[in-house]
Amino acid sequence: MNTQYIPPAVQHAKRTMDVIVALVGLLICGLLFPAIALATCISSPGPILFRQMRIGHADTDHTEIFWMYKFRTMRVDAEAQSGAVWATKQDPRITPVGRFLRKTRLDELPQLYNVLRGDMSLIGPRPERPGFYQKLETAIPFFAERTWGLKPGITGLAQVNQGYDENIEDVRNKVAWDHAYALSLSGFFSWLRSDLSIAVRTLWVMIGGRGQ
Repeated sequence: MNTQYIPPAVQHAKRTMDVIVALVGLLICGLLFPAIALATCISSPGPILFRQMRIGHADTDHTEIFWMYKFRTMRVDAEAQSGAVWATKQDPRITPVGRFLRKTRLDELPQLYNVLRGDMSLIGPRPERPGFYQKLETAIPFFAERTWGLKPGITGLAQVNQGYDENIEDVRNKVAWDHAYALSLSGFFSWLRSDLSIAVRTLWVMIGGRGQ
């Protein structure tokens, strides 16, 4: 779905909600940061924050790339030998504290800074890594189109229905969810219902520690 099919009221309301929630979330993140930073340092030496290049907003002739921020959950040398690979269940590269952060999705709190900058939205398709993008676009029909006119999200319909990706088949299954979410943006109330539902389900994942 291209931006021209998203009503201006939806675009403005979605961005307003992004900014308000990001500001409140960053205040909460500021309160949690000392504890998370200390626990991360004790668990594994290295930086507290981790940044990774991701694919951002795209349309038919333009694709943005941005640095996405997270609390570090893996060893600093996690991809030194393997290169870019998906994380797996019980991945040995994940630190003990990192496992807790991933299960509660607290590792993603710094992405609120990306939302405030306009790189991301609170809710949208998962931002993919450039190293995977060409492979996924070749292997999965309509993969690139799922992000046309949309900013990637910290959470989304695909994320709450399926969780993290471990392989191409996981990504393939998510494409339909991403397109379904794009269709919900065709009207103000359908967008509002969809985003509120996804937000509640995301909070449930965090409280229940059902992340990966």
